[in-house]
Amino acid sequence: MTLIARLLPLLLLTAAAPAKDAAPAPGFFEALRAADLRLATIAYRLTTANAPLCDRLQPQVGMPIHALTQYGPGTRDAAAAAFGFESMIGVEGVVAGGPADRAGVVANDSLAAIGDLVLPGLPAANVPENAASRDVAEAAIADTPLRQVLRLTVLRRGQRQSIAVTPVTGCRSRFEILLGSGLDASADGSVVQIGERFFDGYTDAEIAVVVSHELAHNILRHRARLDSAKINRGLLAELGRNGRLIRETEDQADLLGIYLLANAGYDPMSAPSFWRSKGGMVDGGLFRSRTHASSKARADTLEAVARSIAANPVRPIIPPVVATRDVPLR
Repeated sequence: MTLIARLLPLLLLTAAAPAKDAAPAPGFFEALRAADLRLATIAYRLTTANAPLCDRLQPQVGMPIHALTQYGPGTRDAAAAAFGFESMIGVEGVVAGGPADRAGVVANDSLAAIGDLVLPGLPAANVPENAASRDVAEAAIADTPLRQVLRLTVLRRGQRQSIAVTPVTGCRSRFEILLGSGLDASADGSVVQIGERFFDGYTDAEIAVVVSHELAHNILRHRARLDSAKINRGLLAELGRNGRLIRETEDQADLLGIYLLANAGYDPMSAPSFWRSKGGMVDGGLFRSRTHASSKARADTLEAVARSIAANPVRPIIPPVVATRDVPLR
C-alpha cells in the first residue's frame, strides 16, 4: 500500500471534520505536499506550453501556495510546524525549473506581501477552516499584468526578504486536488479539480491526460456555453438535447486535450493508452454516463488523432476546435 493510500482516511477525516482533535499520522503533510506539487508541475507544463491556444491568460510562477486556515483547528499547529508558516500564506512547494524556483523561492517560505498587497499574519487558533485568504493571494498573482515582474515579500526562518519573480505566460486556470472525490474530475470555467485517488497508482503522464481534458473544458468555455444553452446537467443530463450537447463538449475536450498534451511534450499516445488501461475505472465502465463515449471509443478516436499529431513536427499545434469557443451550442 502506498503512502497516499495509508493516509487517505486521515485526509478525508480532516476534510470532513476539521475541528476534530486528531493528531496527523507520520508523513501526512509531506504526502499532501508531494501530491499538490505533482499536480502543480503538470498544470504548469500544460498551461505554459499551450498559452498560444488560450485567450484568457495569467502569469504562471510554478508555486503552489496554501493558507494555514485551510487546515482544521485541531491539526493547525502540526501544519504550521510541518510547512513553516510564519504568516497566513505559505509556499507549499516550487515547480523545479519554474520562475519561482529560478528566483530563489523555496518550499516553506511564507508570504508577507504580493506586490503592494499585504497578506495577513498568523490566524487566531479558533478561526474556522476556510480557503478565503489563499484565494485572495492566488488572485493577486493571477491578476498581475502579463510580463510584469512579480515582487514577493517572503518570511524565511524569521528573516524578511524581497524576491523578484519573472513569470511565464500561461492559460488562466486554477488547479486543486479535491479530497473525498475518488477518481472524479471537473472544470467550472476557472478551476480544475482532480480527485485524490489519481495520486495513488497513476503516473504523471496518466494524470496529465485527465488534467488536459479538464483544462480543455475551460479553454473552450464549455460550462458557460452549456449554461447559455440552458442545458440541464442534473437528473436530465442524459436525455435529448441535454445529452447531445454535453456529449459534444466531452468529445471536444478529449480532442483538444490530446493536443494540449502533445504541445506540452507528453507523448500523445498516452491518451489512448490511458483510456484502454484505466478508462473503465474512471468512467464507470458499463455504468458510465451516456454523456461520455465509451473508453474503447475514446481510445480508438484519440489513437488516430495521436498518430496525426506525431507526424506533425510543428509545436504548438492549434487545432480547429479552438475556434469554436465563442460559438453557441445548439
